[in-house]
Amino acid sequence: MAQQMNTQSFDQALAGNLPVLVDFWATWCGPCRIMAPVIEKIAEKYEGKVIVGKVDVDENPDLAQRYGIMSIPSLLLFKDGKKVNMSVGVTAEANVDAMLKSVL
Repeated sequence: MAQQMNTQSFDQALAGNLPVLVDFWATWCGPCRIMAPVIEKIAEKYEGKVIVGKVDVDENPDLAQRYGIMSIPSLLLFKDGKKVNMSVGVTAEANVDAMLKSVL
């Protein structure tokens, strides 16, 4: 299951050894609701290999600002604490798989 993240848990995840996939979203966002089941499938599929988190941009505007999030949903992929890939908008599970396989 994807974990809800705030600034503290986000920074802790980035400091760890696993790649981190973060879904920047909001409750009012229709495309975000479309992506939610995809994110949950990815979280299950890569459990123990990738940390999958969700950041509500309304509750964590500091994180959205830090990474220049202008459109949601936005998926950011981090490895060794650095952003290595990004996807904006609704995307297929296969595309997210490809992003993750590039860092595993």
